[in-house]
Amino acid sequence: MVSAACLVGELTRKGFKLFTGVPCSYLKPLINFVIDSEDLRYVGATNEGDAVAIASGAFLGGTKSVVIFQNSGFGNAVNPLTSMNAIFRLPVLVITTLRGEPGGAADEPQHELMGQITPQLFDLMRIPWEYLPQEESEISAAVERAARYMDAEQTPYGFIMRKDSVAPHKLKSKPKVKHLVSADLPNSATPVPPGSAAARPTRRQVLEFIQRHSRKSDVLLATTGFTGRVLYALDDRPNQLYMVGAMGCVSSLGLGLALTQPQRRIIVLDGDGAALMRLGALATIGYERPANLLHILLDNEVHDSTGGQSTVSHSIDLAQIARACGYLKVERTDDLAGFGNSFQQLGNELSFLQVKTQAGESDDLPRPTVTPAQVAERLKEWLKCY
Repeated sequence: MVSAACLVGELTRKGFKLFTGVPCSYLKPLINFVIDSEDLRYVGATNEGDAVAIASGAFLGGTKSVVIFQNSGFGNAVNPLTSMNAIFRLPVLVITTLRGEPGGAADEPQHELMGQITPQLFDLMRIPWEYLPQEESEISAAVERAARYMDAEQTPYGFIMRKDSVAPHKLKSKPKVKHLVSADLPNSATPVPPGSAAARPTRRQVLEFIQRHSRKSDVLLATTGFTGRVLYALDDRPNQLYMVGAMGCVSSLGLGLALTQPQRRIIVLDGDGAALMRLGALATIGYERPANLLHILLDNEVHDSTGGQSTVSHSIDLAQIARACGYLKVERTDDLAGFGNSFQQLGNELSFLQVKTQAGESDDLPRPTVTPAQVAERLKEWLKCY
């Protein structure tokens, strides 16, 4: 058994400063210690995949990060680990517990199968792993191996934590309660009546306006699908990232980047289908409330890049959901002029701007010729230099 101080101390010595994840009783000492540490940050995610995206955004911003979760939630992390981290070359350290270990202590039935296949999941995803040492004398070398691999390969590394690997640590601090500003939405546009969708701006018009009026120091993160492809087609820039795969993860990626790059504005260009897929991310973002994060939702009410199948955004109020989650400035609009006014008037506070757009895209829309790994690498370099 090792102390949380020993484990976290070795991790911080290797530059790991941000921890994010979902609790497990095995992880309780580690999470408690990080929460109590004044020089570290713990971001509680609503699911394991969001935690991977938060940590990946932090890495883009120059901060090495650790993702911690129970192995029963490993499935939630498979999507971003395989379709985002692997192809964008975003290394994060994954610490997952081994609930239901074969031959180990008796556990709940839901852990039985995952306990048997956790190591194989790492192998299938081609993520090297090892058991977290249970002797303090072995921790430094294990962390060194993980850090060296991640630095060299720019891909994730894993530790599997067995029961009672880390000694108990009682939580001393209390969570900071953040109250909602208001449940109302001032200056909101009236919902678009049936039959008037043609009056909405196109995706291209909105993205062109954003490119033209954003600050030179802004970062633009575009969600999976047509949004990233249109942004690329309009003007490919080093301060832009075009998400592929990992649908719904771009807002959490933006959160991690915003937390580690507080001096610049991070603009998340989200879609209704993607936002709905990981709606819990709004709660985490709304609690963390980075003042430099602008979350723009381009809502055309369909999964456009997969054939135009309807989402349910036409029947729910995503702006009100953002407000209820803690976003400080929330507005919605259905025309380009209204969007432009809202965009240019936004201040330095966590903001959510929903704009209803037309569905559909041109048949000749190009795909980026720059690879995801190149996009991520040039963004990291741009963040250092600009």
